[in-house]
Amino acid sequence: MRTAWLRQDAPGSHTINLHVQPGAKRTEIAGLHGGALKVRLAAPPVDGKANASLVAFLAEQLDVPRSQVELISGATSRQKRLRVRGASTQAVAEFLSRAEETSRLG
Repeated sequence: MRTAWLRQDAPGSHTINLHVQPGAKRTEIAGLHGGALKVRLAAPPVDGKANASLVAFLAEQLDVPRSQVELISGATSRQKRLRVRGASTQAVAEFLSRAEETSRLG
Protein backbone atom coordinates (compact mmCIF):
# COMPACT_ATOMS: atom_id res chain seq x y z
CA MET A 1 0.00 0.00 0.00
CA ARG A 2 1.83 3.12 -1.23
CA THR A 3 -0.03 6.40 -1.47
CA ALA A 4 0.99 9.93 -0.61
CA TRP A 5 -2.12 10.49 1.51
CA LEU A 6 -2.27 7.25 3.53
CA ARG A 7 0.50 5.97 5.79
CA GLN A 8 0.56 2.95 8.06
CA ASP A 9 2.17 3.92 11.38
CA ALA A 10 1.84 0.52 13.06
CA PRO A 11 -0.35 -2.53 12.56
CA GLY A 12 -3.91 -1.22 12.69
CA SER A 13 -2.86 2.45 12.93
CA HIS A 14 -2.95 4.75 9.89
CA THR A 15 -2.48 8.46 9.25
CA ILE A 16 -4.61 9.99 6.50
CA ASN A 17 -3.84 13.37 4.87
CA LEU A 18 -7.00 15.09 3.68
CA HIS A 19 -8.13 18.19 1.84
CA VAL A 20 -11.64 18.93 3.10
CA GLN A 21 -14.36 20.92 1.37
CA PRO A 22 -17.14 21.69 3.89
CA GLY A 23 -20.61 22.87 2.90
CA ALA A 24 -20.91 20.54 -0.12
CA LYS A 25 -24.16 18.98 -1.36
CA ARG A 26 -23.21 15.57 0.04
CA THR A 27 -20.43 13.88 1.97
CA GLU A 28 -18.17 11.90 -0.35
CA ILE A 29 -14.65 11.12 -1.45
CA ALA A 30 -13.85 13.48 -4.32
CA GLY A 31 -10.48 12.25 -5.63
CA LEU A 32 -7.07 13.70 -4.95
CA HIS A 33 -5.94 17.25 -4.25
CA GLY A 34 -2.17 17.57 -4.30
CA GLY A 35 -0.81 14.90 -1.98
CA ALA A 36 -4.07 14.56 -0.04
CA LEU A 37 -7.34 12.72 -0.44
CA LYS A 38 -10.13 15.22 -1.09
CA VAL A 39 -13.34 14.78 0.89
CA ARG A 40 -16.47 16.86 0.40
CA LEU A 41 -18.56 17.31 3.54
CA ALA A 42 -22.22 18.29 3.69
CA ALA A 43 -21.67 19.78 7.15
CA PRO A 44 -20.88 23.50 7.43
CA PRO A 45 -17.53 24.68 8.85
CA VAL A 46 -19.22 26.04 12.00
CA ASP A 47 -18.69 25.04 15.64
CA GLY A 48 -16.68 21.93 14.73
CA LYS A 49 -19.56 20.38 12.76
CA ALA A 50 -17.40 19.67 9.70
CA ASN A 51 -14.71 18.00 11.82
CA ALA A 52 -17.31 15.85 13.60
CA SER A 53 -18.84 14.91 10.27
CA LEU A 54 -15.41 14.01 8.87
CA VAL A 55 -14.61 11.78 11.85
CA ALA A 56 -18.00 10.03 11.52
CA PHE A 57 -17.55 9.59 7.75
CA LEU A 58 -14.08 8.05 8.07
CA ALA A 59 -15.17 5.82 10.95
CA GLU A 60 -18.00 4.50 8.79
CA GLN A 61 -15.77 4.07 5.73
CA LEU A 62 -13.15 2.14 7.74
CA ASP A 63 -15.64 0.24 9.92
CA VAL A 64 -14.27 1.47 13.25
CA PRO A 65 -15.91 3.29 16.19
CA ARG A 66 -15.71 7.10 16.05
CA SER A 67 -13.50 7.02 19.13
CA GLN A 68 -10.82 5.31 17.02
CA VAL A 69 -10.58 8.28 14.61
CA GLU A 70 -8.57 11.23 15.90
CA LEU A 71 -7.98 14.62 14.29
CA ILE A 72 -4.25 15.19 14.86
CA SER A 73 -3.81 18.45 12.93
CA GLY A 74 -5.76 21.00 10.93
CA ALA A 75 -8.79 21.60 13.18
CA THR A 76 -9.44 25.00 11.56
CA SER A 77 -7.85 24.29 8.17
CA ARG A 78 -8.94 22.52 5.01
CA GLN A 79 -5.71 20.50 5.23
CA LYS A 80 -6.18 17.87 7.92
CA ARG A 81 -4.40 14.81 9.26
CA LEU A 82 -6.31 12.09 11.02
CA ARG A 83 -5.14 8.97 12.79
CA VAL A 84 -7.29 5.86 12.57
CA ARG A 85 -6.70 2.99 14.99
CA GLY A 86 -8.08 -0.52 14.82
CA ALA A 87 -8.97 -0.62 11.12
CA SER A 88 -8.62 -4.07 9.62
CA THR A 89 -6.31 -4.62 6.68
CA GLN A 90 -9.37 -5.50 4.58
CA ALA A 91 -11.24 -2.30 5.54
CA VAL A 92 -8.20 -0.16 4.69
CA ALA A 93 -7.71 -1.98 1.37
CA GLU A 94 -11.39 -1.46 0.45
CA PHE A 95 -11.21 2.22 1.42
CA LEU A 96 -8.04 2.64 -0.63
CA SER A 97 -9.69 0.93 -3.59
CA ARG A 98 -12.78 3.20 -3.40
CA ALA A 99 -10.57 6.30 -3.14
CA GLU A 100 -8.41 5.27 -6.10
CA GLU A 101 -11.50 4.49 -8.19
CA THR A 102 -12.96 7.92 -7.39
CA SER A 103 -9.66 9.53 -8.40
CA ARG A 104 -9.68 7.77 -11.76
CA LEU A 105 -13.30 8.75 -12.45
CA GLY A 106 -13.04 12.29 -11.13
